[in-house]
Amino acid sequence: MVPRSPRRSIVAIGAGGLVLSLALAGCTAGGSDSDGGAVTLSYLVDNQEATVETAEALADAFMAENPDIKVEVESRPQGADGDNLIKTRLATGEMSDVFAYNSGSLFQALSPDSTLVDLSDQEWVDTLDENFVRTVSTEKAIYGVPMGQSMAGAVIYNKDIYADLGLEIPTTWEEFIANSEAIKAAGTAAPIVQTYGDTWTSQLFVLGDFNNVLAEDPDWAEKYTSNEAKYVDEPALAGFEHQQEAFDAGLFNEDFASAKYADGVAMVATGEGAQYPILTFAASQLMTTNPEAADTVGTFPLPGPDASANGLTVWMPNGVYIPKSTEGDKLEAAKTFVAFLATPESCDIQSETTAPQGPFVIDGCELPDDVPAIVSDLQPYFDEGKTNLALEFLSPIKGPALEQITVAVGSGITRAADGAAQYDEDVKKQAQQLGLEGW
Repeated sequence: MVPRSPRRSIVAIGAGGLVLSLALAGCTAGGSDSDGGAVTLSYLVDNQEATVETAEALADAFMAENPDIKVEVESRPQGADGDNLIKTRLATGEMSDVFAYNSGSLFQALSPDSTLVDLSDQEWVDTLDENFVRTVSTEKAIYGVPMGQSMAGAVIYNKDIYADLGLEIPTTWEEFIANSEAIKAAGTAAPIVQTYGDTWTSQLFVLGDFNNVLAEDPDWAEKYTSNEAKYVDEPALAGFEHQQEAFDAGLFNEDFASAKYADGVAMVATGEGAQYPILTFAASQLMTTNPEAADTVGTFPLPGPDASANGLTVWMPNGVYIPKSTEGDKLEAAKTFVAFLATPESCDIQSETTAPQGPFVIDGCELPDDVPAIVSDLQPYFDEGKTNLALEFLSPIKGPALEQITVAVGSGITRAADGAAQYDEDVKKQAQQLGLEGW
């Protein structure tokens, strides 16, 4: 095996500046063409433990097959700090040679036609799921290769707690609250886990509810993009109202304001918490830190008002992109690397290093048989067509302040209607920057 290159951590400090904290003295910001003529690529991923582990394993396998290319893995913060870092480095031409980031609306916010390398002519593009291609494309070009699998915004839960209390999987919001009240009355676990120490996790009450929004108004995403639908109105207001209701009822863990994402997954795994609205990429975190709970932690959709419409809100995988600042030999090496990421070999490595979170979106990539219950519980909804894409894959609009707004709503600082109104205002600037009609 090719020895791993030193991993570097990029830390965002506030909104005003960036500091590169290098894990090894002497590393340069963009890598160097050294080691006897080998091209060195920097590969930037978020700092989640499972993400970094997978990135390093992929780099190792790629370097073993391509000894003339060296890949150094860098890490960055998650959430708003990571978003700001990505945008700043793209704007200043200092982005890593290859980087992983969101697909969908956050991808659109990067002004990809101006900042990213067009990959439309690459052979592997034809192997990608059409839904994924939509999320990493503009009218002009395709820019990304998938990293990971599709996933859902749902509720992970402790099956043992449900069994001990005789609870059934809820298919309406009222049933979900009733289950949560029963768990609270039992007094052995936090009914609903929240982890606002990682602010991005606060958004799931709103984002994960989108299947229910579309069930009531199938054209809502188009209306929203045209400035004809608002979060302050039903059916979209319900997500904010649900978050407020759960806080008001005292259903959260006591340390919800400071707990982190990894803490939340561990709480459900150990039975300290019963339910956690989160993206099902939590399967990776679970299998990294609590693999003994692979069959204990399951998944169900975040329910809405209508049991007959109960289903999953689905996310496409993140993408891996090449910035336009990557040029010359580095550009050719970067294209070789992203082509490797689109192979079944890459998918197998991803499955081996981190638990899959849902189906792959690359032809020829298959899930292993022994996936954790978080993932296997999703399959019936996919098989029965009880899924809808998340809003960020149906509209380019996603305001940057949603996670701060939902933290405030979920902490009792802001009421649901006020938070929804704030978010409606928050999206205006981005919609105008995108040049959308009606804004």
